[in-house]
Amino acid sequence: MTDEAAETRAEEPAGSAESADPAGPVALGVVRTPTGHAGVDAHLARLADADHLAADGHVEVYEDVHRGLREALTALDAPPVPGPYENRS
Repeated sequence: MTDEAAETRAEEPAGSAESADPAGPVALGVVRTPTGHAGVDAHLARLADADHLAADGHVEVYEDVHRGLREALTALDAPPVPGPYENRS
């Protein structure tokens, strides 16, 4: 190593870009547009929880949101339940 390279390396502050420490979680800043369906919007808002987790914690949030959205879609296919006065013969 040359003297110049050694001096440059000595001047680098601790924790520079070459540091082996991984950066903490950073929010992606993805904008979630409301759908107008309260249940769906609540599940989509849950995605914000992943912003504060390490990558290995994202799976649990994504699976929870996916499960909730699937249930909301399944409920749309369910036949309507008759009201108390709609069952007249």
